[in-house]
Amino acid sequence: MKKPLLSKKVRRTLVAYSFIAPNFIGFCVFTLIPIIFAFALAFLKWDGSNPIEFAGFSNFAKLVDDTFFKAALKNTIIYCLGTVPLTMIASLALAVLLNQKVIGRGIFRTLSFFPYVASLVAVTAVWKMLFHPSKGPINSILYNVFNLTELPQWFSGSLVLLSMILFSVWKYMGYYMVIYLAGLQGIPSELYEAAALDGAGAWGKFRYITWPQLSATTFFVVVMLTINCFKIYDIAVMLAGAGGSSDLTESSTVLVYYIYQKAFINWDLGYSSALAMVLFVLVLGVTIIQFYGQSRKDKA
Repeated sequence: MKKPLLSKKVRRTLVAYSFIAPNFIGFCVFTLIPIIFAFALAFLKWDGSNPIEFAGFSNFAKLVDDTFFKAALKNTIIYCLGTVPLTMIASLALAVLLNQKVIGRGIFRTLSFFPYVASLVAVTAVWKMLFHPSKGPINSILYNVFNLTELPQWFSGSLVLLSMILFSVWKYMGYYMVIYLAGLQGIPSELYEAAALDGAGAWGKFRYITWPQLSATTFFVVVMLTINCFKIYDIAVMLAGAGGSSDLTESSTVLVYYIYQKAFINWDLGYSSALAMVLFVLVLGVTIIQFYGQSRKDKA
């Protein structure tokens, strides 16, 4: 009998790698290599057509005097500080409420989750109709019921970030509600029964049982929310306009849109890569701080 060229262990290893290879190759081609190239490009000057020139740290030095970068960074941070806690509170409140045995619980869960799965283009169109400065029902109520003469311009000026925050909370709280529901259903019912025997009320059960038991879930929600908020692009473009090549405004510019504007409108690929590195370091730093805080909390 002829001996096989490869041993059984090697053949199994090759089969395993053959399953991994397509995804790994796609990851390398479309994610890993572009990330490495972006890191290198941050220290270069290139417009996509002319020869690449070494720029050193000049791309990062330009950030100091870039008013649009400062505005975009400020708007992104404000958006994160407003969206993360509000979304977490709204999704947790919904989860606690819809975890009770109430009539129509399944229907309300579906309705709460619907904004997340609905098309962003469709829901932003509806949202802009509702908050239209002159024809929207929200401003009509403010004018007819509350006699407000100076109606708010929801998608311009100082209110644009507030509109983006409220829209984001409404759209994404259903998704994080599902995550919190999974965490709530993993809490042993014996803990609540023991607390009831000790005379704990609803607030006492939430404070001493529900909230501590949801620590890991809350950590996951906060980390994912923070990362997603720093990457905001589509909502800023669809809802607030976020400016453009001719009408870029400091009130609605966010960091990811500014990176896109510098890369694919101004074709300053080196500078846009430097902006992307700032965003990367910012998100990495916030995530490390969150992991460090969670690890200290777990050890306490």
